[in-house]
Amino acid sequence: MKTIFAILFISTFWISTLSSIVYNALKSDSLEKVDNALSSLNAENTNAINNAYSGALMMKKAEFLKVPAKKVNIFKKGHKLLEVEIAADPQNIEYRFLRLAVQENAPKILKYNKNIDEDKAMIIANYNNLNSELKAYINDFAKQSNILKPSDLKD
Repeated sequence: MKTIFAILFISTFWISTLSSIVYNALKSDSLEKVDNALSSLNAENTNAINNAYSGALMMKKAEFLKVPAKKVNIFKKGHKLLEVEIAADPQNIEYRFLRLAVQENAPKILKYNKNIDEDKAMIIANYNNLNSELKAYINDFAKQSNILKPSDLKD
């Protein structure tokens, strides 16, 4: 029983740490942080949340690349990863939050902005049911967002 508890604690701690690495990379202006977060995800087993995180990070990474064709290619790969996970679990608020954050910051030329209102509404409607860690990431984002405001989030 102690072993099971220890495994659960360690896996919960690692997931928490991994999400922290991802969200810190997403809000940074550092290609190195984005690449390090992607490396951390690649070292893990593939699963839905890691795919969603990787997708968002790849789209963020595109912003740092110099060659337009490479920018578009990496953005499209990330877009596909995130959208596949949203299609598989459309009620997952974290996936919707990741997409909202990317869409708000994506260049208009990419036309990746069609779900902003839908994602914002879902985040607001489900905010009270989220874990404290995800709420903190959303609150942090809302402080600098033009779309989602701290006043939208009622706890």
